[in-house]
Amino acid sequence: MEIRINNIDEIAIAAQEFIDQMGDNTIFAFYGKMGAGKTTFIKAVCEALGVTDVINSPTFAIVNEYEAGNGDSIFHFDFYRIKKEQEVLDIGYEDYVYSGCLCFMEWPELIEDLLPEETVKVTIEEAEDGTRLIRF
Repeated sequence: MEIRINNIDEIAIAAQEFIDQMGDNTIFAFYGKMGAGKTTFIKAVCEALGVTDVINSPTFAIVNEYEAGNGDSIFHFDFYRIKKEQEVLDIGYEDYVYSGCLCFMEWPELIEDLLPEETVKVTIEEAEDGTRLIRF
């Protein structure tokens, strides 16, 4: 599946399109260069799911929990500052990932060996003209 975002005004539509294609999957690993728009897109997806909390990258906290409009939890991870996989296990990573709740992960390449088999890999690429291409 591919979604193209030509400008920031289209992000809400793209987020809804992503949600419509998620199926029963709950674990999504977002790959992309720094500044590609991973956090911005995750924020748009969370907002489309009814999250009213402040949504930002959990760079220092590693994980943020949001409440969706239906009352379900959404876990947003940022592994950018992880030095060892043990740090991830120490925060209770497996409890989050196997909770059945939505999990959105930034910088998953740093914990590749810990990703469950059913993880959906999402890549975000920025073109020279500023458009974004999301593939999953």
